[in-house]
Amino acid sequence: MRIPFNYVSAEEALSIVKSGDRVFIHGSAQTPTTMLKHLALQSPRLRDVELVFISVLGPIFIDQPGLSDSFNINSLFVSESIRKDVAEGRADYVPVFLSEIPELFKKNVLPIDVAIVQVTPPDKHGYCSLGISVDVARSAVNTAKRVIAQVNPNVPRTHGDGMIHTKRFDAMVYVEDPLHETTFGDRVGQEELKIGSYIADMIEDRSTLQMGIGAIPDAVLRCLTNHKDLGVHTEMLSDGIIDLFDNDIVTNKYKAIHPNKIVSGFALGSRRLYDYIDDNPGFTFLDIDYVNDPHVIRRNPKVIAINSAIEVDLTGQICSDSIGVMQYSGVGGQMDFLRGAALSEGGKPIIALPSRTKKGMSRIVPFLKQGAGVVATRAHAHYIVTEFGVAYLFGKNLRQRAHELINIAHPDDREELEKACFERFKVF
Repeated sequence: MRIPFNYVSAEEALSIVKSGDRVFIHGSAQTPTTMLKHLALQSPRLRDVELVFISVLGPIFIDQPGLSDSFNINSLFVSESIRKDVAEGRADYVPVFLSEIPELFKKNVLPIDVAIVQVTPPDKHGYCSLGISVDVARSAVNTAKRVIAQVNPNVPRTHGDGMIHTKRFDAMVYVEDPLHETTFGDRVGQEELKIGSYIADMIEDRSTLQMGIGAIPDAVLRCLTNHKDLGVHTEMLSDGIIDLFDNDIVTNKYKAIHPNKIVSGFALGSRRLYDYIDDNPGFTFLDIDYVNDPHVIRRNPKVIAINSAIEVDLTGQICSDSIGVMQYSGVGGQMDFLRGAALSEGGKPIIALPSRTKKGMSRIVPFLKQGAGVVATRAHAHYIVTEFGVAYLFGKNLRQRAHELINIAHPDDREELEKACFERFKVF
């Protein structure tokens, strides 16, 4: 028997939100843009509503000039949508490991009054799916006092932790919006492909992969066409995984946990990816406090964690979230997987970055910029990869590390780095 349910207008649904509430907003591809637009229109009656979320895409409306008395943003990650807001003091950022964000909700550090999520239409049993963004949304829904669902037939139905019964929703609003899309393949150049080839050479058959966001992880996936029986346990997925899965390169047969399935927290890519994932039992989307738990990650053998950085200093300190004092992104899940891979039998934690910025500045630097955030300490650094090679830092002292890193810097930057190395360590 089909479970009855009723849809209401966005205005009626948002009447649930009161002044002083803390409101969680679903993120990534499933940012509920329609509900955010209508929430901004509620500003005349609202004061001091705090918005919390991780990465949101597209316009968010509530950051418009003149709405600061009604809404304040307290983000757990800095995406492009709010980067300018944070830089100009109109939004705040909370540094936190992605794996620990659910604990903020569960332990009432950041208790949620209202969660606004985007879901599939209900099935015949009354269950909706959180789709391709289960990540922290599962815990937000579990702990929120009230839940508003933006119901959208364009949301893929996924297997795993994302199923929510309509009884959990205080209001349901029907929309037919396209999901947010991002593609990384068109950003892959020769530098990224060279980095990808170095990393591909480091990956053994039957390894378990974690890929971060961006062109380099996509380039790595392009270079894995001759590998066999790879597995995937990652915080996020993008389009590059499709061909590997279709061609039986990713089989997940030799994973110790969740064999035969790709495990992820969220997906971000093109509509092709979303359609591919829709009701595909080969993919499992789970709560991020499980996916990103280093003790879970380490249980798979040969975990390869591939993440990027903004700059790396000569001792191996890794800055991935800021450009000096400008907050560019967030801590995210990098440390979760670097540590999990390091603890995995045969695992390899990898940081990959081009040797130079687009403006020609070296990313291998004597010192991190003033105000830069150290996302991964020098003790966590194992492999650093640029288009000029691989630096292996684990077990090496500070002088040895400097030598390794200078060797993978851009050749035109090496003389200056050598001088800095001599000044600091009195030897080269």
